Amino acid sequence: MKKLFFILLFSTFIYAQPKFTGISSQPGAFSRLGFGARGMGMGNAMSAITDGNLVSYYNPALAVFQEQSSFQTSYSILSLDRKLNFVNFTKRFDFYGDGEEEASLPPRSSSGISLGLINAGVSNIDGRDESGNPTGALSTTENQFFFAFANRFSERVAVGVAIKYYYYKLFEGFKSTGIGLDVGAIYKLNSQINISFVITDIESKYKWDSSEILVSEGSSYEDKFPVLKKIGVSYKNEQLHLIGGLEFENSNAGTNIIRAGAEVNVIDQLYLRGGIDQLNLSNSDFPIRPSLGLSFFKAFGGWLIGVDYAYVFEKYSPEDRHIIGVNVRF
Repeated sequence: MKKLFFILLFSTFIYAQPKFTGISSQPGAFSRLGFGARGMGMGNAMSAITDGNLVSYYNPALAVFQEQSSFQTSYSILSLDRKLNFVNFTKRFDFYGDGEEEASLPPRSSSGISLGLINAGVSNIDGRDESGNPTGALSTTENQFFFAFANRFSERVAVGVAIKYYYYKLFEGFKSTGIGLDVGAIYKLNSQINISFVITDIESKYKWDSSEILVSEGSSYEDKFPVLKKIGVSYKNEQLHLIGGLEFENSNAGTNIIRAGAEVNVIDQLYLRGGIDQLNLSNSDFPIRPSLGLSFFKAFGGWLIGVDYAYVFEKYSPEDRHIIGVNVRF
């Protein structure tokens, strides 16, 4: 039964969606879907946006721009028994000289940290033996834990580094771990325009050994994640209460992707969002993902609590994605 399960499962990985692009069947796909309701509602074009709730998933350098300590979590409603959940905490630390803080002078330097978790998986997989008899439900789980540190070297330049730990439980007794690295930078051209540079999943990979399950038919091998290189730009218009982002992403898996998004503060603490993700210039058949979203905040003493929602279209799924989140700034 185990051998049959693995043959079918690996065949699915190898031949899944071949007409789209090679990246569809490469490892770590769950980690390339985005992070949380705000980011996914803006098409994941977030690497240069330095306002609001920030997470190093999009750019490790963002952590240093978090105005208040931020905690956020999101839950996704997906079809086909899939799950996708997010948790993140981001905090900035300002450093002053003697007497500067009391005189309300700007800090001499700032640093920031961001740590979080992405949890994904599939449940209720119908297990069968060689004769087709039910053996019980199966499930998989895949996780990314990350920690980022950023430093602002001047009013214009910030740089960050993130370490990511992957844990994948594919089947009973068959699991893998991996460690990767992200690096990113932000350059503030002026008060309205930011430029970002990011490289993600440097040396990220899974190491597999199936000999314990498949015995003589097993083997050891590595699955390397695609390396993504992004350049982004953001624009902020305070008069219109508008923030917009635009990104270009190139990968060593043959993709050249455009994504864009915008957020507008319509009234008081209500924000509306829209975006588009996965516009692949190298493959017109690649499924584009439009999205919409909103947030509403309410102040409670020194805490600002918000509820986020995003709706993401999925072309080749029976149902679209719904991402619901809660965030707290304190």
